[in-house]
Amino acid sequence: MSTDYGREIAFGVFPSPDADPDTLRRTWAVIEAAERGGLDFAGFQDHPYQRRHLDTWSLMATVLARTERLRVFPDVANLPLRPPAVLAKNAASLDVLSGGRFELGLGAGAFWEAIEAMGGERRTPREAADSLLEAMEVIRLMWSDQRSVRFAGEYHRLAGVRPGPAPVHDMGIWLGVGGPRMLRAVGRSADGWVVSHANLGPERLAEAHARIDAGAAEAGRGPASVRRVYNLWGTITGRGVEGAPGDPLRGPVEAWVEAVTGFVLEHGMDTFVLGPAENAATQVELFAAEVVPAVREAVRAARA
Repeated sequence: MSTDYGREIAFGVFPSPDADPDTLRRTWAVIEAAERGGLDFAGFQDHPYQRRHLDTWSLMATVLARTERLRVFPDVANLPLRPPAVLAKNAASLDVLSGGRFELGLGAGAFWEAIEAMGGERRTPREAADSLLEAMEVIRLMWSDQRSVRFAGEYHRLAGVRPGPAPVHDMGIWLGVGGPRMLRAVGRSADGWVVSHANLGPERLAEAHARIDAGAAEAGRGPASVRRVYNLWGTITGRGVEGAPGDPLRGPVEAWVEAVTGFVLEHGMDTFVLGPAENAATQVELFAAEVVPAVREAVRAARA
């Protein structure tokens, strides 16, 4: 069964956060190509224990300072190593400083040995999920206009702290989750869902959407209220150039246009973040110049 929630579609990039000079030069070239090409977002993975990576929040702040229109989000923030009240302050500050160009992607955590090695607490899958749900409440309290806020959860607490600053736009919280319970939670109370094509292929999206939609119905929300972000890794080979058989994300522009259009009209996704496998800036230029406009036109024509 085809699924299209009718949301406006958006496109972005997933640059490398590696700190070595050569990779960093490529990252800036990707950001410049995305900004120049009119893409919407830049998403950054957040693994503080990864020695090769820059600090994600420092990198995102620098990207916002070096661009004028590109919107930025962590894809997704590492909650076990970033207390939610501080996350809320960080996110709101970047939103204020950038004039409303920041969104908050949030994850429950993974790679628990590495998290423990950096001082974080190991949690079971249920504990991590419960912590994530509490964190959303804490973050929204910290963005509120209340004089002071309190929260008494099992994993997070606020004891009369004064919230602020508030974001300057209606900032979303997008959850990077995959379990049945948390997908329903996305529908009930989150603003977006973030998932990678490599982890959840299009043939498995319908079941996930059904759980999100059920959660939205429980909360009296429409399913289109949830942004659905798809991270895509692959290579665009150029028009008429044959790619990998059976893998549209390693093929020519035509294959990418067909695949991404299908992800919208048949599989319910609306935001596509490209992680270029090689020749990163050139890939982003090709994505922005040839894939994105063709997908927009195909979706527009089909919806009309």
